[in-house]
Amino acid sequence: MSRYLIEVSHDNNKQACDEAIRVFKTTGSHFLTNADWGCSDNVHKAWITVDLDKKEEALLIVPPSFRQKARVITLYKYAFETVKESLEDHKP
Repeated sequence: MSRYLIEVSHDNNKQACDEAIRVFKTTGSHFLTNADWGCSDNVHKAWITVDLDKKEEALLIVPPSFRQKARVITLYKYAFETVKESLEDHKP
């Protein structure tokens, strides 16, 4: 199982914020209750981390109307003991 960060953007205005919250709430998406939202700091995005088998599954968590604006990032923690080896294996 891998860990993913899902980032979902919406437009920079109150109406868009309200609509994003309404859509997430009415679709029953657990994204709403588990997400961190940046709107109060004028960063109109929401983030959630999930553990899933496949990256493609992450988009299924996002309501359909927001999937085009969603970005899924695979997360990885480097072990302190193996940082040098991990960085050498890093793909540019």
